[in-house]
Amino acid sequence: MTKPPTSVEDIVTIDAREARDLLCSGYQYLDVRMWEDFEKGHVEGARNVPFYTSVTPQGKLKNENFIEQVESLYGKDENLIVGCRSGIRSKLATLDLLNAGFKNVKNMGGGYLSYVKSMNEGA
Repeated sequence: MTKPPTSVEDIVTIDAREARDLLCSGYQYLDVRMWEDFEKGHVEGARNVPFYTSVTPQGKLKNENFIEQVESLYGKDENLIVGCRSGIRSKLATLDLLNAGFKNVKNMGGGYLSYVKSMNEGA
């Protein structure tokens, strides 16, 4: 049995072009941004489970129910791509999911911003 990663350096990160290809082959997209940002625009077919429930100048409050909320949407064997705005929050979310027993989870480096850019470039 494969040991889950122990740090963000151990997770698999893909770029926006790879993410688009994987989405076409059946992967699901989990957007971990705040719902307000998700509503402004998101990857087609994406589902939203915020990793943080609050982000203020004083700090970030992690969504204590994140894993349970993701488990209510996806099975632990499903192929998932995790994305956020720029790729940092999604790394943390990907690590948490892998450590919770999700097996096929990839982080999208650069986040939604890089995804939009790749779509505009037609890459």
